[in-house]
Amino acid sequence: MKITALKTFIVPPRWLFLKIETDEGVSGWGEPVVEGRAHTVETAVTELADYLIGKDPRLIEDHWTVMYRGAFYRGGPILMSAIAGVDQALWDIKGKALGVPVHALLGGKLRDRIKVYSWIGGDRPADIAAGALDVTSRGFTALKMNGTEELQIVDSHDKIDAVIERVATVRQAVGPNIGIAVDFHGRVHRPMARALVKELDPYRLMFIEEPVLSENREALKEIAAFSSAPIALGERLYSRWDFKSVLEQGAVDIIQPDLSHAGGITECRKIAAMAEAYDVALAPHCPLGPIALAACLQLDAVSYNAFIQEQSLGIHYNSTNDLLDYAKDKSVFHYEDGFVAIPEGPGLGLEINEEYVIERAKEGHRWRNPIWRHKDGSFAEW
Repeated sequence: MKITALKTFIVPPRWLFLKIETDEGVSGWGEPVVEGRAHTVETAVTELADYLIGKDPRLIEDHWTVMYRGAFYRGGPILMSAIAGVDQALWDIKGKALGVPVHALLGGKLRDRIKVYSWIGGDRPADIAAGALDVTSRGFTALKMNGTEELQIVDSHDKIDAVIERVATVRQAVGPNIGIAVDFHGRVHRPMARALVKELDPYRLMFIEEPVLSENREALKEIAAFSSAPIALGERLYSRWDFKSVLEQGAVDIIQPDLSHAGGITECRKIAAMAEAYDVALAPHCPLGPIALAACLQLDAVSYNAFIQEQSLGIHYNSTNDLLDYAKDKSVFHYEDGFVAIPEGPGLGLEINEEYVIERAKEGHRWRNPIWRHKDGSFAEW
């Protein structure tokens, strides 16, 4: 079997799909994208194609090694996301060629389903109590919300009061047994993070995500001392080498590698195993499309430390297309009682509606994240 083509499709709302074709008629799909940099990653994929065309797609570990180590400059979001999408598609091809799901090739599943959480609110959450009640009425038992709006490196306490009020409102609305995760989104700097996590402690959060930016992770131990909530981080880390120091420092309780950013299934399997050795939980980051979610579920199926999965059904970014729009079988991700079933079909277990992909790719997108500024005119982290 030989790879004959890599075809990319930029599709709404903000995704990039990749189809790898072979001379035996077996094709695979991947999702190589950095949100807001889809065209840049698309170019990186075409550069990887120079090496991949004519190669046997089943030699996944060798191809991953060459794509990563075969260039003098390594790592980073663009290259690792391009590798991730290729890797997903190669696993999809191998599973389809053998007629088995990817998790069967990774040793076999150790769970049939995994708990999922749903987003409430948007970048600037407003009526979040109603959103919380909506997702719990649909069977979700865990939810995640943005905690803050703009926060300067040292800011006024009324900003903290506003966060606490929102979280308290959600906790009161859903009761004591629904998991609530609060995402600081890297918007909070070290001086304010300490005060904020302390004030949030009474609300028994499922986890606090990115209390500071990943590049400031030396502050995490100090911040964690003010809270009993688990600390989660990892969506802006791209390889096992990025995660190595985080795990060695004992700085986090939950890692969140993104299977479309951190080298795909091959690399994230290794990251998950590293975390298990440190007794750290796995909750893959995935506010993306159906192919990314299918890849995540294959990893969840074989990772002992996986405990919950992010997914984008109804997320505020999906205003033009939603998670299931590109799937032929809309029941492929079977949601029930706050869980989603592990797909059992061959490869990633997902059949893409290619005709619809081609149609929507005619519109494409140029999604960009918002640019925020503080009242003094200086840049604010989004």
